[in-house]
Amino acid sequence: MTIDYEKIKQTALTVIRDVCALKKGERVLIITNPEDETLEISRRLYEAADELGGKAVIVMQKTKTLLDFAEPEVIAALHTEPDICLSVSANKLGKDESGSKKPFVAENGEEFNHIFNYNLEGKKNLRAIWTPGITVDMFIRAANIDYELLQKRCRILADKFRNASYVHVTAPGGTDIKVPVSGRTAFCDDGDFSKPGNGGNIPAGEVFISPLTPKTSEGCEGRIVFDGSISVTEGCFIITDPIIADVKGYVSSITSKAGRPVDGSDPDCEAYRLLRCITAAENQALEMEKDGRLPSGSGGEYARNARNIGELGIGLNPAALITGKMLEDEKAFKTCHFAIGSNYDNDAKSLIHFDGVVRNPTIVIHYEDGSEFTVEKDGELSKELQ
Repeated sequence: MTIDYEKIKQTALTVIRDVCALKKGERVLIITNPEDETLEISRRLYEAADELGGKAVIVMQKTKTLLDFAEPEVIAALHTEPDICLSVSANKLGKDESGSKKPFVAENGEEFNHIFNYNLEGKKNLRAIWTPGITVDMFIRAANIDYELLQKRCRILADKFRNASYVHVTAPGGTDIKVPVSGRTAFCDDGDFSKPGNGGNIPAGEVFISPLTPKTSEGCEGRIVFDGSISVTEGCFIITDPIIADVKGYVSSITSKAGRPVDGSDPDCEAYRLLRCITAAENQALEMEKDGRLPSGSGGEYARNARNIGELGIGLNPAALITGKMLEDEKAFKTCHFAIGSNYDNDAKSLIHFDGVVRNPTIVIHYEDGSEFTVEKDGELSKELQ
């Protein structure tokens, strides 16, 4: 692969200057892995922060999966409370072992099982970006965009979720699901991480919301057919045999659209790969409670939420493509995505958060007064969002 170093440099400057709004003298912690592409991007971000007057440090660890713990040195670096943290990873940052055993408690009583989230959402003293699965091509192509237009588009859509009762999502692949969202607030991943307490992905470009959990409502009801790409414990892959997730509050079954067995006799079956990872998360939650790595009484809750629908997201980055890297795939136009596992309102904790992409959806928001708004039809955005 031929690397255009000048384009990487310019994109890094855009991210540090325009997205993170670095001020002179601010401390920047960059957490990365030894893989060539993540390391190259991290180096350019370091140089951009240095050029703009920041005090940057790079900490490197081996690549982590969703079920791995971050190295103690990484967690210790986060405890120093940097102004900005850039997690530039080939997969995941890694869990916080001590935070999992004894969660951090914010002033409002909200609990966080990772120092990263506690600093960002609890204490709100951190600005952050995270880039699981980033590549140089993705960085140059999808991170160097018109952020003003993206932020406008995200604000309009997020506002459309005010006073929403539920969202109905259908798609040509067979998705047909009702998603309750009453009282929930939509989040914007719009590339504006200029204020403490703000953070998101690079590439940016989605609006997302946490469905109500089965603990507080009837939960989601219907069928999701993942036909774009999906993330599992080991990473992400493009789907060739659509995966069917039937949902009755929680995910009740996972099957292959082509009828391939999901009992392990066909280990290459994509539906089986997802089911295997969900089952592993259920079992690991119970084991972690037994050996003290989760608080007493929480193992069952974490296990149940491994089948929760934790997110409905809508892609809004016009430069994003479905490439088999969820970081980019979930931002692509003409897609939405659902997550199985934890949510963003911190009332459905789980060891996993597996995103799966649905192509060409029709998304209709239904309001408490009986009115409705069509976000997109067969993948085409409403004129208000174009």
